Amino acid sequence: MRTTAPHITSNTALNTDTSHTSAPKIIALIPARSGSKRIPRKNIKPFCGKPIIAYPITTALESKLFSRVIVSTDSQHIADIAQSYGAEIPFLRPSSLSDDFTPTAAVAAHAAQELGLDSSSSDVLCVIYPTTPLLQASFLAQGLQALLDSSAAYSFGALEYSYNPYRSFVIDEGSPTMLFPEHYHKRSQDLPRIYHDAGQFYFGRVWAWHDELAIFAPHSRPIVLPHSLAHDIDTLEDWNLAELKFRAFMDSSSATLS
Repeated sequence: MRTTAPHITSNTALNTDTSHTSAPKIIALIPARSGSKRIPRKNIKPFCGKPIIAYPITTALESKLFSRVIVSTDSQHIADIAQSYGAEIPFLRPSSLSDDFTPTAAVAAHAAQELGLDSSSSDVLCVIYPTTPLLQASFLAQGLQALLDSSAAYSFGALEYSYNPYRSFVIDEGSPTMLFPEHYHKRSQDLPRIYHDAGQFYFGRVWAWHDELAIFAPHSRPIVLPHSLAHDIDTLEDWNLAELKFRAFMDSSSATLS
């Protein structure tokens, strides 16, 4: 496994111009397989009037950070919808990489190979999940800048836990047992802040994806996002809450502009 990242220099302002031979390619990859079980047709299900995958495609394109915005899917139907919103579909993903247990890194590594990206180069592949309607171009810009300004393997969106897990407990036969009883008498504001993956985007060096290097490790840079603009969608309840957040954000944005 590679232990050091290829060195990338960057200026204060983002420079994603790929016209010069020494500039890294910055490519967005949106993985969108078929066969979601908890929410059928999840990646193309209508969300506030559009297929949900349309939102990250549009955000990635409008960010102007990427030379290409690619969708990796095993479904021609998903491919057609993604293409209609401006994404490229240069290949269809094989079924062997489209089941419930395929890790994101394997999908990214496959895409890098299909796109002819060299793992010895400084090229960057940004995986953006398809069910991220709240994703903002500014978050992507922060993520890319954090990567280019360092020798990190990855940068990704993170959220602070809204309730600190150090005060959590399990319920066994109706009785609670604290997981961290040593923190019982501590005030919540005195506990270390703890964060988790926001499930939105992951900028990674191509070599890191190729090596399937772990993302949540010291060689990565987290970008802390606001809870109001991030929401993991796994169930229909999650979906409904995400729509409420999205409508509230759109109403707030409209009021600010008016």
